[in-house]
Amino acid sequence: MVFIIFGWSYTAFQRRKMSMMKEKFYQENGGLVLQQRLTREEGSSHTNTIKIFTADELEKATNGFDKDRVVGQGGFGTVYKGYLKDKCIVAIKKSKVIDRNQIEQFINEVLSQINHRNVVKLLGCCLQTEVPLLVYEFISNGTLSEHLHDKLKASALSLYIRLKVAAVTAGVLCYLHPAAYPPIIHRDIKSVNILLDKSYTAKVSDFRAPKLVPANQKEISTLVQGTLGYLDPEYLQTNQLTEKSDIYSFGVVLVELLTGRKALCFQRPEEEKSLAQYFISSVEKGHLFNILDDNILCDEGNAGQLKNVALLAQRCLKC
Repeated sequence: MVFIIFGWSYTAFQRRKMSMMKEKFYQENGGLVLQQRLTREEGSSHTNTIKIFTADELEKATNGFDKDRVVGQGGFGTVYKGYLKDKCIVAIKKSKVIDRNQIEQFINEVLSQINHRNVVKLLGCCLQTEVPLLVYEFISNGTLSEHLHDKLKASALSLYIRLKVAAVTAGVLCYLHPAAYPPIIHRDIKSVNILLDKSYTAKVSDFRAPKLVPANQKEISTLVQGTLGYLDPEYLQTNQLTEKSDIYSFGVVLVELLTGRKALCFQRPEEEKSLAQYFISSVEKGHLFNILDDNILCDEGNAGQLKNVALLAQRCLKC
């Protein structure tokens, strides 16, 4: 009987301790501020649909963050496939770290969700964990990178599909830069962050949180964030983030679509490690058709179209 009472007491203590930890994280991660902001916006014409999930909900949705549910992984953290109680399938991003000094900015970025049909929709967040969890709509067909760099999948990516992906991504950037208010710089445009649905329609994912540009400013100083191979050299040198930074990254994606090569590969010869530099050099030497993906060279009638896309990519990389 004593052991039963002891066991019950210990279990109750652990539950209280866990509950207190969740409450502590919730407050540290700006939960009260976010809740107040959401409440204040209720009833307005721009009512935010962000939902605040509990840690228990997302634990159950991912089967305890089972490794078999991992659908993406990188320096930013891990993305899991989750099933909510209403059977809705979601992507749950579990970041590695968060800067406590940037909580206010984090809240602003959560509330300033991007409403565009070709941007992966942010559904909500969980603030009861040490690092906040972000919950997105789930896109079923994987990343553009997976399709481009897998021989079997790449063969299904016709030039038409590739140009459609490029056009949709360009449309998203046009929306983020001049149309959104305040303007938004994505900071991490790359083939891994472009998802494809079953019909190969592209959706730009926002898993690294964009940077909001204050009104009346065209550039902002910030610690360099992004992915090697896609980073704008000017941004890398000056720490001055501008819309050009996204345009350069988009240029690298265009070159990936044309060549099927990875943006950065240390296994390639020195002059070919950086795809952007190798591409520019090849075009200037008149060797464009030597580096294009065989999957889009099968139709000799598309030479003019390929040259035009290559010219556009070149302009993006030299902007």
